Amino acid sequence: MVSFIISIAALILGYIFYGAFVDRVFAPDASRITPAISKADGVDFIAMPTWKVYMIQFLNIAGTGPIFGAIMGAKFGPASYLWIVLGCIFAGAVHDYMCGMLSVRHDGAGFPELVGDYLGQRTKKVMLVFSIVLLLLVGTVFVYSPALILGDIAGDGSRGSIMLWVGIIFIYYVVATLLPIDKLIGKVYPLFAFALLFMAAALMVCLFIKWPSLPELWDGLGGWSDKVGLKDQPIFPCLFITIACGAISGFHATQSPLMARCIRNEKLGRPVFYGSMITEGLVALIWAAVSSWFFFDGGAAEVGSDLSAAAPTVVTKVSENWLGMLGGILAILGVVAAPITSGDTAFRSARLIISDFLHMEQKQLGRRLVIALPLFAASALLLWYNIADANGFNTIWRYFGWSNQTLAAFMLWTATVYLDKRFRGSNRPYYLITLIPSLFMTAVCVTFILVDKTGFRVPQTLAPAIGLASFALAAVLFYLWHAKSSK
Repeated sequence: MVSFIISIAALILGYIFYGAFVDRVFAPDASRITPAISKADGVDFIAMPTWKVYMIQFLNIAGTGPIFGAIMGAKFGPASYLWIVLGCIFAGAVHDYMCGMLSVRHDGAGFPELVGDYLGQRTKKVMLVFSIVLLLLVGTVFVYSPALILGDIAGDGSRGSIMLWVGIIFIYYVVATLLPIDKLIGKVYPLFAFALLFMAAALMVCLFIKWPSLPELWDGLGGWSDKVGLKDQPIFPCLFITIACGAISGFHATQSPLMARCIRNEKLGRPVFYGSMITEGLVALIWAAVSSWFFFDGGAAEVGSDLSAAAPTVVTKVSENWLGMLGGILAILGVVAAPITSGDTAFRSARLIISDFLHMEQKQLGRRLVIALPLFAASALLLWYNIADANGFNTIWRYFGWSNQTLAAFMLWTATVYLDKRFRGSNRPYYLITLIPSLFMTAVCVTFILVDKTGFRVPQTLAPAIGLASFALAAVLFYLWHAKSSK
């Protein structure tokens, strides 16, 4: 518990001090007119109250990510605390802040547009396809997974029951994607965000009351995964792929521009973008601690489960045992409502990214339908494939974790080039703020795809060497570019 408390304090201090430093480097200007006002269209560009923008941003980037990722990542032991804290402060929150603020400065531009401005048009086209596919997969799986849970709750989990819920959720997605952002998302999301935060706060109170014997940082970082059957998954790079949303996630690069189109003042960037990521880190940290109790302190047996339990089972068992009926309701909200709210904004982001590429304004409903209908048709085909083949999404999604973190690496490289160009000649290497996490995430993604069983299956003993070589090569290439472009 001592490591857990230190980690919570570190996240809060990270927001206060490092968040202020990053904000000062970017230098938001309160006198600049934001796109929410200059491009107001009553659909996607709408100035909203700060508290509401913060809550929507938090739920947009959170969903089930900081819960399920932290539960699976906790199997690696107290190393999960370090990754959540350091990753969130120095990588994830910086990533979200830079993406959101660059979008504000570029009239609400989406992720591919930002990439094109700083990494070139060829990279933009690659990231356009990459992000659309990623968002389509996110939206699709977040139709099917909550439908499975609701089918089990409301019926016998039969195909007919699942299909009924698939249809209901799909209809909601269509409506949420097409309506102005303040009509449905703006009204419902703050409530769901509050419920997610309330559940996390209640669990933290229970942790302090129970005061379980959790693994501490000084107990050692290695060997914990062996105790729960993860012998074939080394901490590096698997931990850094498993815990994404609680530390850094490329999906956030597709979501931050949504709220960049809704903030009234550039000065709000720090609490909205950096702050919401720190909040997500706190939620992930709480669930990592709860899961450490579940896996390493007899918690699984106490709640009537076992060490092989999947993340949704951990959520429901712990919530019901610790929080009673209220916990059960909140658990359902966490594993059902949260993925649904991530799915609808995934489709919305995809629509906006495509409309930016086509230079098609979205004020008229007909124009929104032109882009949205093909997306939903593609999602329906993926759903049919998944329902027809139970292992369909296991095949489709085995590369999702890697793709998600690769997207984050590209956003960090985009921010690095921006900072390098902005402060060139000033003898202030502020680009290091994003360069170091860019190099690290590049090393993680390259190593993972080479050594993991879903990739090229290079012997895992070579993972550290591959990671160091990738880090060094990326650093050399950057400084060669830096020297050349400076001339």
